[in-house]
Amino acid sequence: MNNSEFIKEITQYYPLSDETVKALLDICTEKHYHKNDLLLESGSMARYYYFIKSGLIGYYTVDEQGNNIYKIFFEENSFVASTAAIIKNEPSDFTIIALEDCTVIQYPAKTYRELLEKHHDLALFHLYYLEKNWVVKKEPLEVSLKYETAKKRYLQLVENKSLYSRLKQHHIASYLGITPTQLSRIKKELN
Repeated sequence: MNNSEFIKEITQYYPLSDETVKALLDICTEKHYHKNDLLLESGSMARYYYFIKSGLIGYYTVDEQGNNIYKIFFEENSFVASTAAIIKNEPSDFTIIALEDCTVIQYPAKTYRELLEKHHDLALFHLYYLEKNWVVKKEPLEVSLKYETAKKRYLQLVENKSLYSRLKQHHIASYLGITPTQLSRIKKELN
């Protein structure tokens, strides 16, 4: 298993010693998921962190009517987990699904957290990753969800051409919090 992109992504946040890299890779396994396979089902305990080597993953919850509401999508070289569920040691409120055939590096949350205590460089990576992705990136997304129109959010999604081209229309509508019919109207209006 070639882990160069995995380690490269980590070291963009903080450099790791060779000893830490070895300890981390020792707990990793490569897994393949087919399109529509669940990496984690809502209501289950979140036991793993994932790094996407190839494929597209969605992160959703289900509303009162039984509709999937997508919160976010992850492409290659992204880290994915039900982080809040791991931290709280509670069942996840979200489902993590392969939207395409995927290859991931999977590592157990419990063992990884033990490594964080032993390897301060890994702990610093984790801290910087959380700061950037759970605070800096997440805040504008939350503001956008609350205050911006579906049309404006659609235009922002279209800007990420690689992601947009991989999503089905029902995924996009769900992410925007609208129906597929409303999405069709927005697209027609913009053309």
